[in-house]
Amino acid sequence: MFKHILLATDGSPASEHAAQLAVGLARTHGARLTAVYVVDPYPYIGVGEINPMGFQAYMSAAQQQAAQAHAQVEVLCKQGGTPVVLQARLVEDVGAASGIVQTAETEGADLVVLGSHGRTGIARLMLGSVSTKVVAESKVPVLVSR
Repeated sequence: MFKHILLATDGSPASEHAAQLAVGLARTHGARLTAVYVVDPYPYIGVGEINPMGFQAYMSAAQQQAAQAHAQVEVLCKQGGTPVVLQARLVEDVGAASGIVQTAETEGADLVVLGSHGRTGIARLMLGSVSTKVVAESKVPVLVSR
């Protein structure tokens, strides 16, 4: 049924559960799996121009977190039965929801899988603002994992 699954990952516990579901679905359907990590835009506009080290430190930390999140998914892909081939994507300079939806479109995914709550602080008070936006904006089905 599914040929290409897009997994939105950020390394959070909800994201790990979503990864387990996405890998299982990919294995069951023989689908391709793409894991996307979206780096939020640098939050301190103007400061980066004065202190470029702040921006560089921010991006370095984000890239390390992305690598860790992708590594967690890769471990799941190699466990169990048939290995699942994983493509890892890093998207920068766009909000998380937009990055996920845009990547689903450009990659040709026919299902998006993501956790109900991610890494953000105050936004976690609601049903995950990112997951809500992805459900509203996506042109393909979205599976939200709790």
